[in-house]
Amino acid sequence: MTRIGVVGAGRVGAVLAAALHAAGHEIVAVAGESAASRTRIETLLPGVRVDKPTAVSRSCDLLLLTVPDDMLSNVVTMLAAAGAIRPGQQVVHTSGKHGLAVLAPAAEVGAEVLAMHPAMTFTGTHVDVARLPGCVFGVTATDGTRALARTLVADLGGSVVWVDEDRRTLYHAGLAHGANHLVTLVSQAMDLLRESGATDPAATLRPLLTAALDNALTYGDAALTGPIVRGDVETVRAHLAEVARTAPGTLGSYVALARATANRAVVDGRLLPLRAAKLVSILNDALPAPSPAARRGA
Repeated sequence: MTRIGVVGAGRVGAVLAAALHAAGHEIVAVAGESAASRTRIETLLPGVRVDKPTAVSRSCDLLLLTVPDDMLSNVVTMLAAAGAIRPGQQVVHTSGKHGLAVLAPAAEVGAEVLAMHPAMTFTGTHVDVARLPGCVFGVTATDGTRALARTLVADLGGSVVWVDEDRRTLYHAGLAHGANHLVTLVSQAMDLLRESGATDPAATLRPLLTAALDNALTYGDAALTGPIVRGDVETVRAHLAEVARTAPGTLGSYVALARATANRAVVDGRLLPLRAAKLVSILNDALPAPSPAARRGA
């Protein structure tokens, strides 16, 4: 059993702390100031002491830092400067973007440091605890903290993928592009279906998107279907006209993704270059030309 303190009771921190508590670890204290954080603490970590970050850090053997990416450096620097991090203490952060460099102030005072990012989207509720088994954690570690990473991830029911320090941002970009932008894409698709008269856009999309996601993860570009891959120029032209008329805010993403799809279909050999050129031409014509001020960067 490890005595764990958590700084940052956001969606990730509260859930990971609850899961580690369920695995037999003691959550000794947590720092969280917002009303939402306090609610998560009361719901997921009942009875755990709420304290200032420095007090949380001093009270634990393993410090879990789950603050936003842009705050992480300042938090680590502040805790180290305050003497709240000690030699031999384990300091773990869950940022996808950052590796070990951001934990340098903790390492300089003798702490053992680890970056451990769950490749999962979180709601900050008990639902997430049930989803953690099978989750992949992107881990950057020193030789001395690899065993700690394996133990923590195993306690959470997950698996480890090792990410080099200089590949950390690229790893995170892949996750954000795939997950965050997928939410935007699906929301835009539901808006279009709603405008078409569908009373339950989610139910209409669910079987299609579930199959498309499974096929994409299994077969990659070979899973591409639809009018772009078939080279149906007139169908795409009609799409563009209707999207521009009904949901102009969606037009830019439709055009960008259609271009990318055409490029990948050409490389895959399923779309002839001549047909692709016609598609790209109508896609280029679909968006209004930037104003002179925009071209100047004004």
